[in-house]
Parts: sequence; C-alpha cells; structure tokens
Amino acid sequence: MSIIFPLFNGSKGNATYIRCRNTSILIDAGCSAKQIEISMFEKNLNPSKLNSIFITHEHLDHIKGLKAFASRYKIPIYSSEGTILSLSKKCILNNKFAYYIVPSRGISVNEDLFIKPFSISHDCAEGFGYVVETKDERKIAFATDTGFVSDEIRQAVKGCDVIFIESNHDVKMLKYGIYPSYLKKRILSTLGHLSNEACAKELPYLIECGLSRIVLSHLSKQNNNSELAYQTAVLNLSKYNIKEGIDYKIMVADEINTTGKHILI
Repeated sequence: MSIIFPLFNGSKGNATYIRCRNTSILIDAGCSAKQIEISMFEKNLNPSKLNSIFITHEHLDHIKGLKAFASRYKIPIYSSEGTILSLSKKCILNNKFAYYIVPSRGISVNEDLFIKPFSISHDCAEGFGYVVETKDERKIAFATDTGFVSDEIRQAVKGCDVIFIESNHDVKMLKYGIYPSYLKKRILSTLGHLSNEACAKELPYLIECGLSRIVLSHLSKQNNNSELAYQTAVLNLSKYNIKEGIDYKIMVADEINTTGKHILI
C-alpha cells in the first residue's frame, strides 16, 4: 500500500508527498523549506527520509523551497534537461545535493517507485508531468501546468489509478476578471493552464481506461473556486452515466493541506 499527501497545491506553491514501503519522494518543492518541513512534521512525515524530489518545471510555485530544502537534507533532485539548465541559471543548484536528468524511459527509486516523465505544454523551459508506478503496480499521474491535453499526455496517464489533473480556471471568471489582458491571454493559450471545462472533458475517457481517483489541482484563487471546479467535473461525468462514489472518487486539492487529507492506494 502507498500513501499520497498533497501538501500544497495552487498558484502559491505545490508539493506532493508519496511513500511506498520504505521509499518516499516529493513532486515539486514550491513553498519555503520551512513550510514544507512544518507540513510534513504535522503529518508525521520525516523529511530526512526523502529519497528524491522530482521537479515538473522551474516556475517559482514549483521550486521556491527547493534549494534550501534539498540542501538541508541532501536530497537528490530529478527533472528534464531544460529544467535542470534553467535551475542552474537561477543559481538553484549547488554542491550540497545531487541533480539528475530523468531519462525518457523513466527511472526507479529504490525499486519501490518507478517514475516516468511526459511532456506538458507550458511556458517554461521543458516541463514534465510524471507517472509514478508503485511496487504493487498502482499508478499515480501528475498532469498540471499544461495549456492543453495532448495525445502524449492522454497515452501517458491512460490506465492510471489516481490523477492529479489541472482544473485551473473558469473561462468566464477569467475573461471578465481583473487580470490584465496579457495575463488572460497567457493563461488561455496552449502554453497556459487547463480550464475546468477542458479538465472535465478528459475525465470520461480516463475513467473508462481504469481511473478511479481524481484530484482536481492547481486551482486559481482569483478565477476559480473548489465548488465550481468540482461541479464542472461531476456534471460532465454524469452526462456519460459515470457516477461519483460508484465509478470514481473525486477531491479538490487544498491550497494548504491542514487537515491531513491523503489518499491510500
């Protein structure tokens, strides 16, 4: 059995903890090292036991605490070649922790977890999503920070048990909201973020392929809310007679996980 804790989620910071047997990793470290420490300690998770950190891309809400946290606990990090180069230019990398490029074929961590990357469409150097396969052959997908769902993404996450999928914004809220036009254009572009509607559109196919747990992720605080993201997803699934609680379970990731919300698979 494996456990997943979404510690932080959204535009202010992202970090997710996964443990299988004696192996544990983080996906992203987008809050301060202190915040990550506190969140982990509150949930009886030990930062010194982390085996690695996998970074999706170099935007601040995914790397804010990376340098301090990885340095403090000597945790190796993994990402794409483009992201590693970007982190180097930002002076994030130092000689206090190791860093590696994730090969396209994937990489094993202590034989308990196997992490395979896939490309996302975002305005970053070389963004990755990840599929994490556990020793007992359960699969967890991370598909956020992408302007659209490509065929590569669909194939990569097909057959996963759990997916963290972006449901960033409601299109009407964004279009008529206070953001400047250049930012609206960026978010709505193919290098931006998935809307509630775009997210919901992908779910029926994924559930038909075996998906049973959905975590709506990376919600905009300004242009979305939990209930709206949830209702958009559930309503679209109901059109296909796919029923919550029977065919799937769904949750919205909290901006800060203060309740110990987690997933067991």
